[in-house]
Amino acid sequence: MYSHDVDYKIIGDDIQLVEVELDPNESVIAEAGTMMYMEQEIDFQTKMGDGSNPNEGLFDKLFKGAGRLISGESLFLTHFTNRGFNKSHVAFAAPYPGTIVPIDLSQFNGQITVQRDAFLCAAMGTKVSIVFNRKLGAGFFSGEGFILQRIEGDGRAFIHAGGTVVEKVLNGETLRVDTGCVVGFTNGIDFDIQQAGGLKSMVFGGEGMFLATLRGHGKVWLQSMPISKLVRELSPMGGNQRKETGGFLNQFLQD
Repeated sequence: MYSHDVDYKIIGDDIQLVEVELDPNESVIAEAGTMMYMEQEIDFQTKMGDGSNPNEGLFDKLFKGAGRLISGESLFLTHFTNRGFNKSHVAFAAPYPGTIVPIDLSQFNGQITVQRDAFLCAAMGTKVSIVFNRKLGAGFFSGEGFILQRIEGDGRAFIHAGGTVVEKVLNGETLRVDTGCVVGFTNGIDFDIQQAGGLKSMVFGGEGMFLATLRGHGKVWLQSMPISKLVRELSPMGGNQRKETGGFLNQFLQD
């Protein structure tokens, strides 16, 4: 199924939203709960599946839905369609501070792979599926990168990243990244999670026990502030709390 050709506008700086313009009978799919506003002629329906295959049976939809539940995502996707006779708009907001990245899938051989919480919305006809990275050894224990989302189609998709987005083009090089900072990558990129250095570096280095390794030919999207890191830093026992209280020595003297 060919994807609908939608126009869009990204609004905002730190906490962004994307406003999608739909022609009559055009549709866009989105993660449940991401819609911010829609105009009067927009009709929406919550469905099991992305609608990319109109002949898809109930069993296939249930199987894909089970995969989404395992990944922590909603069982359903919401379909928004312009039922009027003029152009109409619907907007989707990012769930936390960061950047919305528009991606033309036709420029990347019709497919990209992203972290399981990165997908925001896409033109109707786009296929969104859950994939399990079988190549991960240590990655299974690191908690990152084992469950991914694959976005396929020939239209435009929108992904969300925490903080600032950095795009890297690899031409056979190897890039090692904090596991939570990988947003997505194109075909041709080999993605694995491996042990980070020796025992001393793992325990005292502060960079975590595992690093994501990306190598090959293609594009990689990175985020500066993954949501897991943001939550950890803002928690009562997070790094910012320790800095505000003066660190370990100050707490020792107070006690």
